[in-house]
Amino acid sequence: MADYWQHWIDMGEKAKQLPKIFNVNWFRTDEDGNFIWPGFGDNLRVLEWIVKRCFDETNARECELGHVPFASDINLEGSSVDEKALEGLLEIDRTLWQKEARDIREYYGKFGGRVPKELWASLETLENNLK
Repeated sequence: MADYWQHWIDMGEKAKQLPKIFNVNWFRTDEDGNFIWPGFGDNLRVLEWIVKRCFDETNARECELGHVPFASDINLEGSSVDEKALEGLLEIDRTLWQKEARDIREYYGKFGGRVPKELWASLETLENNLK
């Protein structure tokens, strides 16, 4: 696995134009365990923002993880999601992400000294951002 990560880091150094990477969690739940996002049929709303972001046609808010959309930039017309719920979806749960960072650190530990330094640096940036 560590060799695989290193391969893609090496490829990134050779590429003239790198792809933009987006992380989406369609499965966030509310306090009652219900999915907040209405489901597959509405995913295009977020994908529309992603495409616009790829062409620099919309902005994003910088956060601990990178960048997230402004709620007002996601088209909710005809959706069952209101802007308040969307703002909740776009919030960063620091406690959850701090646990995630600890889990990543533990996972990297399984590979001894073979994890690329770039991944360790990225993890340290995440941990510092979450303090």
